[in-house]
Parts: sequence; C-alpha cells; structure tokens
Amino acid sequence: MLKNSIILLKSIFKDPQGFLSLSFIFFIFFISIFAYMISPDDSQNANNMSLSIHSKPPLFKTMILKIPNQSKNLNFFRFFFGREKIDQEIPIIKSVWIDGILHYQPYGFNDSFLKKIQINKFPKGLSYRDIEKKYIYTKTFFFGTDKFGRDILSRILIGSRVSISIGFISVIISLFIGLALGLISGYYGGYIDTVVMFLINIFWSIPTLLIVIAISIALGKGYWQVFVAVGFTMWVDIARLVRGQVISIKEKKYIKASEVLGFSDNKIILNHILPMIVPTLIVMSSANFASAILIESGLSFLGIGIQPPTPSWGGMIKEHFRYILLGKAYLAIIPGVFIVLIVLSFITLGNKLRDILDVKN
Repeated sequence: MLKNSIILLKSIFKDPQGFLSLSFIFFIFFISIFAYMISPDDSQNANNMSLSIHSKPPLFKTMILKIPNQSKNLNFFRFFFGREKIDQEIPIIKSVWIDGILHYQPYGFNDSFLKKIQINKFPKGLSYRDIEKKYIYTKTFFFGTDKFGRDILSRILIGSRVSISIGFISVIISLFIGLALGLISGYYGGYIDTVVMFLINIFWSIPTLLIVIAISIALGKGYWQVFVAVGFTMWVDIARLVRGQVISIKEKKYIKASEVLGFSDNKIILNHILPMIVPTLIVMSSANFASAILIESGLSFLGIGIQPPTPSWGGMIKEHFRYILLGKAYLAIIPGVFIVLIVLSFITLGNKLRDILDVKN
C-alpha cells in the first residue's frame, strides 16, 4: 500500500499541473493547521477590530500602539484556537511622552486631538525608550483591512480551516453513506437495489443546493450543521457510481469462483470487490472535495452557512460584495481568488489521478 502511494505521488510530481495542484493543496492544509501561529492577528477568529482603518487597500501601513493585556491567556492551545484575551492594538499617527504620560494621536483624527495612557498600563521596569521600541511599531496589512478594520490576511489564513475541514468531513460522510449503499445495492440487487435506486433518483431530481439549504434550515445555522448538510447531499454520485462498478465486477470469473468456494458475502465484498473500486473512489473524493468547498462558500454567501465572527471565504465575499461597485473590489476578490485556486487545484488533481489510475467512467 505504501509502495503504491509513493509510486502515485511520483507520477503526480512528474506532471507540472499535478505538481502545482498538489503543492497548493498541501500549502492550504499546512496553513489551516498552523493558522494561528503564522497569522498576524492571533485573536480568536481573527476578530481584532480597528474601525479607524477600515477598508484599507493591500500593503496599507500604519503605526500601532500596543497596550498589553496583563491577564491574557497563555494556554498552549492558543496556538491552535487563538487567544481569547489579546493585546489592544490602536492605530496611531504619532505619540509623545509628557510628564510620564504617553500622549498619542489616533489614526483618522486631527492633530489637536491627543489621547493619554498611563505608564502603569505597561509592564513594570521598562523605560520610555523600551516601551516605544516594544509597543510602538509600524504594521503592514498585506491584504488590506475589511469593513470592520480587521486584517484580511489573518482572516484568509484562519478561514482556510473552514474550507479544508468542510471538504474533508463532508467527503468522509458522503463516502461512508454512498459506499455502503452502492456496495449493497450493486451486489445483492433485487428489492434492495430498487429501494436504493429510488432514494438515489429522489435526491438526483432535487438541485443539490436546494437540498443543502433545506437541511441547513432544519438543523439550524452553525459549524457542524454545514458539515452534515453538505455530506448528506454528496453521497448520491458515489452510490450510483459504486453500484455500477459492483454490478460489473461481480460478474467476473474470480468473483464467481469465490462464491463457489463458499466465501461469505462480506469477505467477497471487502477483499475482492472493494479494492477494485478504490481508484474510482479516490477520483470521486477529489471532485467531491472541490464541490463541498463551493457549496459551503455558497451557503456562507447566502447567510445560512458558517456564522460570524468565524471567518470563511464565502462569508468574506458576502460581507464585501457591494464594495465591488465602490472601487474596493479587492475586499471580495481576494477570498474569491482563494476559492477559485483551491477548487481548481482539486479538480486538476482529480483529472490527473484519473489519468494515472486509468479509471474508466
């Protein structure tokens, strides 16, 4: 099994398109796992707002005054789930010390408008120079800021978790249901096949997005509800394809020989039929991964998917699509580009796997 996987990876890496697609998928997987470690904003859901710098373009720079949270949570799990208690970051234009008090001009206010902060807000034992060096610095927002002044790059990084987890769990659910029904229906036939095909035809006749919307409304809005809704609508293609493969394979001579030798149905299905349809399942899973990401993005755009403040790429487009007409199209284009790239990568990878494994439709 390991040897076959290595051979498969080598075949993909030899193809430029396959190499680029798989590399981008691995890259998104990596940043989704370690998002809070590499995100400029490591607050939970990258929800640190500064309304004075809202809707700024990519590569926007400003001075930041950081006021440390003395009681912030230093739990190890902050690296994977973000900080619940964070330092306060205030965008400023300038600052000056007067009689031991830090005066600063917030970003977006007139020169005459200065606010004050006592030195006891900073750790003890630090000089004025140390405070300026550690807590006053210039910050670059590489992807700009959204309408609430949140860092778009951070929300893109953390939002990748939603797309990857939705795709992964939805594919697992759809594989479990579709594979089970397809194997049983194709192998036993008769009334079982009739019932399964009836279910397939019912789901087949209803638009996928409509089914997902109905399930989402029935289960309520939320993170896990989207997993279930998307997973329960993607099993149809797998069940139909597996059923056809099993009907064809069970007529082979080695299957007939197994039946004559008295092998149990479970042993024949698991040891002789299932390995023959694994290549088909690999290609289908890749295509379904891309479909799940698109469906989740569509649900979030409609407002019935992942709910704020949890960042998702579809939700980011929903929040900012009106800005396309206001000369700030990047607010919607940036998450849209990432959706296109990840979906295109999975589709391209699926095509390359189909060519390598020589899967016949």
